Amino acid sequence: MNNELIEHIAKARGIETKYVNAWGKEESVDDSSQAKILKAMGYAIDNQSELEQQLEKEKLNYWLGYINPVKIVREHEAIEIEVRVPIIHANDQFTINLLLESGERIEHVFSPVSGQMLDVVVIQDIEYQEYLIAIPQALPWGYHELELIDSENNLLSAQSLVVAPARCYDAPDIAHGKKIWGTSIQLYCLRSKRNWGIGDFTDLAFLIEKMAARGADFVGLNPIHALYPSNPDSCSPYSPSSRRWLNLWYIDPELVPGFSQSSEVQSIITSDNFQQTKKHARDVEHVDYSAVAHIKLPVLKALFKYFKEQCAQNEFEQFVEQGGESLTQQAIFDAVQDNLHQQGIFAWGWPSWPENLNEYHKPDVEKFAEQNADLVNFYAWCQWVAATQLEMCQQKAKALGMTLGIYRDLAVGVSSGSAEVWANRDLYCADISVGAPPDPLGPQGQSWGLPPMEPNRLYEQGYQPIIDLYRANMQSCGALRIDHVMALLRLWWVPEGEHATQGAYVYYPLDDLLALLCLESHRNQCMIVGEDLGTVPAGIRDIFAENNVLSYRVFFFETAPDGGFYSPSHYPEQAMATLTTHDMATLKGFWHCDDLKLGKELGIYKDDNELEGLFHARHVSKQRILDSLHGHGAIPNEISHDAHYVGMDQSLNYAMQVHMAKAKSSLLALQLEDWLEMDKPVNVPGTCDEYPNWRRKLTKDIEDIFAIAEINHLTQALVEARQSSI
Repeated sequence: MNNELIEHIAKARGIETKYVNAWGKEESVDDSSQAKILKAMGYAIDNQSELEQQLEKEKLNYWLGYINPVKIVREHEAIEIEVRVPIIHANDQFTINLLLESGERIEHVFSPVSGQMLDVVVIQDIEYQEYLIAIPQALPWGYHELELIDSENNLLSAQSLVVAPARCYDAPDIAHGKKIWGTSIQLYCLRSKRNWGIGDFTDLAFLIEKMAARGADFVGLNPIHALYPSNPDSCSPYSPSSRRWLNLWYIDPELVPGFSQSSEVQSIITSDNFQQTKKHARDVEHVDYSAVAHIKLPVLKALFKYFKEQCAQNEFEQFVEQGGESLTQQAIFDAVQDNLHQQGIFAWGWPSWPENLNEYHKPDVEKFAEQNADLVNFYAWCQWVAATQLEMCQQKAKALGMTLGIYRDLAVGVSSGSAEVWANRDLYCADISVGAPPDPLGPQGQSWGLPPMEPNRLYEQGYQPIIDLYRANMQSCGALRIDHVMALLRLWWVPEGEHATQGAYVYYPLDDLLALLCLESHRNQCMIVGEDLGTVPAGIRDIFAENNVLSYRVFFFETAPDGGFYSPSHYPEQAMATLTTHDMATLKGFWHCDDLKLGKELGIYKDDNELEGLFHARHVSKQRILDSLHGHGAIPNEISHDAHYVGMDQSLNYAMQVHMAKAKSSLLALQLEDWLEMDKPVNVPGTCDEYPNWRRKLTKDIEDIFAIAEINHLTQALVEARQSSI
């Protein structure tokens, strides 16, 4: 194979051949990695003749397509459309018909030669020319439709024309300088005296009420994306079935109409099996997802039966209509998996399904949906119930005066066996996993098992999957945190079967994706926080800041070149500050090196030398933290200045949180785990079955947390510190 040709295609497809790693050293990407990534994109790398035919077909599609499938501009930018025509038609008269979102129509007549020529190519002895055509009208924000009409009134091609604001939405109070704080939680981890073994939307409403009463302005959630009702142990919120729909286990069945009235429901919940399973699910240290599914799913099905017989259908029917094909896809996916599960088949995701059902567009899938309409409708109804209960929580937060209320979290991708991949196989590269090259959080690199969207196909689909994704995740919240926001610029692609170090960065159309984010942010009045940790290219944070995407500043990573810790008062205003994250140790775990000890047990580190270096670095960090805290007068002087003699007790723990509350950052997020002085992490990156990731619960019921005097003193101190930071 012609290596020069492969390198040329790789560059054209945004595959980076060199990059700067997390330690500032330049790395090169292996030729074999480039080839494997191109193969995953659909290129016939092993057959040069076929590859050349593919490239020729791409060229033809571009030049014979007249206009691009989508064009995105920002407000106040000139609207200029690329138009390609055979030279014999360059002097002809064409018409651009614009149908604005408002319904208004605008017509623009032009001849290609009146525009700026961009390019020329000869195809099959015919010269084609590309021109840049200016549309003189200023257009409002929105999604508009553009049609290209020839002189004989034939429709030649159509384009989605998007006009977006320059920046993402800012809540008015925050725009005027208010410094707010709140807590970030994994919703499943909430214990309560009434839930069914997993935190739910009623627990969330309770937490919102208690936090609002203590001056907090938001409650942040881990991703609440749809998982797998018939495969409940596939529980990672960052490896979902769909990022557009919700996790059904967060439904509180007791809030659903008919819970008290349905004799079938009452028969289920009063049975010995139900009561014993519920007690087990509530008492165990980690969430037992199978037990939760065992008690929740039958009750939800009985409630759906009651709904069909006794309740008005109008709101549900409207929800189904608004959900469109995406909701239909999700409901059918869950129904197929449920049906297979009932047959005793462990069908973890579509790759394990019978071939006639393993893709949404196959005829037997439509036949299945018709024959199992009730089961499909049940799963659509569950999504409606979940959305209704989530919205109830947000409305409660707003009624209590919270500035943002809920902030949600958007995962970087979906799992390989997910409903999203099943429904749009062309968009995803199934032989690739996204991840990260080696960095301090993952010294051996990471491969997350999430197939990426192929950038060209995303563009060809007019970015609609991304628009739908943004829009869905901005519902019922005041802010959205985008996990691994660097994915808007580039993703680390790891070919199937390769180690995470054998990947390469693949670039995405950052400007377009940011523009769409800005538009949906304003449409939904939702602020945006970008988790910008890890390997961050120079200048990218400035671009995010220009678009009002708030940076994500974690205390333990905010160090100066000399190793000292920056004062939170020097953090950027346009940011969310936090002490630690779900992928890191708790404060207590960090200070006592529990995460390093656990990592050794789990075999995460290459050898003892690496681990010894990490222990040494941790001690240095602790000493620098103490130096900073004492230097700012943030802790009592009687606490030793020598890290060798200082343990993480409540005094130091709470003092660090109040210290962070003085950050200049607009938002501050703290974790309930640290309020409760917990030591076990939520997630250990780089592990799967070795550690019970995404299952650990809080150590206290939420009803008891706010009866603890020390926690109430802490929240009062946080309010005062945030006010002093203005």
